[in-house]
Amino acid sequence: MYYLILLVVYSLAQIALGVWIGRRVRTTRDFFVAGRSLGPGLLFSTMLAANIGAGSTVGAAALGYRDGLAAVWWVGAASIGSLVLALWVGPAMRRTAAAHDLRTVGDFLEFRFGVGVRTTLSVLLWAGSIFILAAQLIAIATILNVVVGLRLAAGCVLGGFLITIYFTAGGLLTSAWVNVVQLTVKLIGFAIALPLALSRAGGWSAVAALHPTRDYWSLWHRGESGILYLAVLGPAFVVSPGLLQKIYGARDDRTVRVGVGLNAASLAAYAMVPVVLGMIARVRFPELASPQLALPTVLKEGLPAVVGGLGLAAVFSAELSSADAALFMLTTSLSQDLYRRFVAPHASDAQLLRITRITAVAAGTLGVLVALVAASVITALTIFYTLMSVSLFVPIVGGLYVPAARSREAMGAVVAGVATVVVRQFVFGGARVYGITPAMAGLAAATGVFAVLLALRRGSES
Repeated sequence: MYYLILLVVYSLAQIALGVWIGRRVRTTRDFFVAGRSLGPGLLFSTMLAANIGAGSTVGAAALGYRDGLAAVWWVGAASIGSLVLALWVGPAMRRTAAAHDLRTVGDFLEFRFGVGVRTTLSVLLWAGSIFILAAQLIAIATILNVVVGLRLAAGCVLGGFLITIYFTAGGLLTSAWVNVVQLTVKLIGFAIALPLALSRAGGWSAVAALHPTRDYWSLWHRGESGILYLAVLGPAFVVSPGLLQKIYGARDDRTVRVGVGLNAASLAAYAMVPVVLGMIARVRFPELASPQLALPTVLKEGLPAVVGGLGLAAVFSAELSSADAALFMLTTSLSQDLYRRFVAPHASDAQLLRITRITAVAAGTLGVLVALVAASVITALTIFYTLMSVSLFVPIVGGLYVPAARSREAMGAVVAGVATVVVRQFVFGGARVYGITPAMAGLAAATGVFAVLLALRRGSES
């Protein structure tokens, strides 16, 4: 009952803060890009809060429980991708967005390559965004199931309701301020829970004695984990629409470099935390029904109630902040890329804001439905990251740094990347072939086709 009361009170406090901040949101510019007023501190907190979510808590701990040290690359790859975003792609994208009043990644794609590329990629990203939202809801439901025995379906519904309410109130501005609270709870919760959980497991010597498999302590590869996550996750954290749209809200380039750079450094420092917690769970609870239960179980059963409750609140915060980032990405794309572009191009700002909020409710509902049928957190996130990497990385980076690139090159890259992944999925069931993952193959195909088409056009024009 203690844990339930704690999470209920905490959830109500976040809703109240979100609604209160939402009163300041009067225009779509406020909703989509927070008036382009975010400073380094707010950008850092909202980026890190979004990045420490289901995959980097429940998912990474599950991988640490099952695969061992190689699971560190799940968050490590996100840190490396974020560093590239901070130093190169992010500042360039912010300048372009501010100069042309772009509010979504779809706006940028149309600006550079035309409406055909925008529409094609928007459809792909809507599908991918649903999976990342579903992954966060699965993680929320897992926590509630372990803590209070709530059925997974009911947990997905409750989590979807919570994030939809506070996000709908004010979009990016609301999320940024609520994320500050969530990030504070995460950092304090994990800082206290980790050393105490390690002590109760018998110290580092007890964890180091784990040898369930021969390569459990390999840094580079074990099971599905390993350095190959760089190819799956690294590009996704460079071009994620949800992260880029947060950067659109930054007030200047320095804000991007500092805020996103601190986010990258913090992810690098955090990368071992969920992995070690997963290993601690392996020491104390070696017979768990599912690795996904590792983190909530060690926090509830392996710690004093007060500390465990704080740790669970930290994990709950992680899932909520990433879920609202996914909902933000999906909602703004649907309202801006679909409604305003094709349905009502002359809609007033007030009409668009109202439709955006209605879209947020619909998107939250759809995310819940997908969560009810998705297999696991990692399964859902891998689908999203693969789609995003192979379809979006080349058009965005090419659009920023290859001025001669046109619609044909961008569309060719998208088709080649997605087609390669689909073929690999059907022929090999998504398995690695000679160590090459579907995401790696798709990204290579997209890059190759982009380069070939660009060279052919330059040759024909010379």
